[in-house]
Amino acid sequence: MKEKIVWIFVVLYLCSFHLNAQNVENNPTGGGYQVAAEGAWCWFADPRALHYENKEGTINKTYIGYIDIHGNIKAMQYDFQKKEQEEVLIRSYFQPDDHNNPTFLVLPDERIMIFYSRHTDEPCFYYRVSRIPGDITTLGEEKRIETKNNTTYPSPFILSDDPEHIYLCWRGIGWHPTIAKLSLPDDKDEVDVVWGPYQIVQSTGARPYAKYMSNGKDKIYLTYTTGHPDNELPNFLYFNYIDIKTLQLTDVRGTVLSTIADGTFKVNKTGDYAKQYPSTVVDNPSERDWVWQIASDRNGNPVIAMVRISDNKESHDYYYAKWNGHEWKKTFLINAGGHFHQTPNLEKCYSAGMAIDPSNVNEVYCSLLVEGKYGKVYEIVRFIMSEDGEVISKEAVTKDSQLNNVRPYMIPASEGTPLRLTWMYGNYYDWIVSLQHPQEVVSKRWHNLFYILQFC
Repeated sequence: MKEKIVWIFVVLYLCSFHLNAQNVENNPTGGGYQVAAEGAWCWFADPRALHYENKEGTINKTYIGYIDIHGNIKAMQYDFQKKEQEEVLIRSYFQPDDHNNPTFLVLPDERIMIFYSRHTDEPCFYYRVSRIPGDITTLGEEKRIETKNNTTYPSPFILSDDPEHIYLCWRGIGWHPTIAKLSLPDDKDEVDVVWGPYQIVQSTGARPYAKYMSNGKDKIYLTYTTGHPDNELPNFLYFNYIDIKTLQLTDVRGTVLSTIADGTFKVNKTGDYAKQYPSTVVDNPSERDWVWQIASDRNGNPVIAMVRISDNKESHDYYYAKWNGHEWKKTFLINAGGHFHQTPNLEKCYSAGMAIDPSNVNEVYCSLLVEGKYGKVYEIVRFIMSEDGEVISKEAVTKDSQLNNVRPYMIPASEGTPLRLTWMYGNYYDWIVSLQHPQEVVSKRWHNLFYILQFC
């Protein structure tokens, strides 16, 4: 993106069932438990937060990553056994851009590996590995994974059918979805790229936006758009599996589309393409699609949180898309207004955000424009869905907030813990510091905190 920009200045909130709240001015209704002083994230690099609890009961922690106004990459670690919270500086003065939030991976030896990269202007990834299992306050030295192409949005996986390797997905070659297989860190924390990097698909759009997840065993789920909705009208949404045993790309029915190392699978947004490859297409609207999350139901079927954006980009409709074994059932949830941030005529496709609970995909959290005590403010609302994808009910998570609640995210593997739902609270102007709105000016205009909210 070439636009002149301003810094995102927001507050991240966490949902809590049991933690005591502190009284803090300007927090969403329900009180809050302070987590950190400031921070933000984008929604394409995941998991941006993670919970890990081992069978032996020696580790029970939640990790939450973010980037602050100075470009410092940080994480909060909450230890449920010690009832202690610590903020960890992962990298100082990196790049003040919310696309660079860190992502987390638990290694087989229970050490925590943290990935991060700059926003598509450097051909490498950075990572650090904790010296002690489960404890990111003991991070080792920073390492690099060199690539030929610039990188952003790292999404790492380890799958049980191949526990000796890391599968790393990102936006890389030609600004397209990219994958590589890495060795596990050795005793010096070094890793090797043992397969790839390979571009997965080739779109007629310049920048497909992708979300990934895995079944934990042998498949990576991949959903992506034709391109950026700012530039594509219409903008389709697609779905594929990556089979790690064969290293092939398949459609939702398992039909092989390509062997990834042999070349890209080509997608476009024509009617002829949709007829030829119907099982790759989630949605072929006349509007602009964008995607927020992919999850899977108890049968392994993919479920997607997506948004349709109008031709003029001023109206954003939230949808819940679920594969039922025969077709994609797409359920309209609600209109979310337009772009949520305070800068007019910039990033008009930035919806306020959606999140699926990965442990119960019948629950979807949406940020909506709601009239409240302080006027129209974006609030978090929970939608309960039936097994066949219909809306059963909805209820407010936040209400009468003074500032916006946006970009919700449900912490993976957090079911049964008090820390579950996270989101950003506050003012948002854009995704990076600029000369027009330097960090010194922004920091004088807004006060920001991270909180854990009381919610049940």
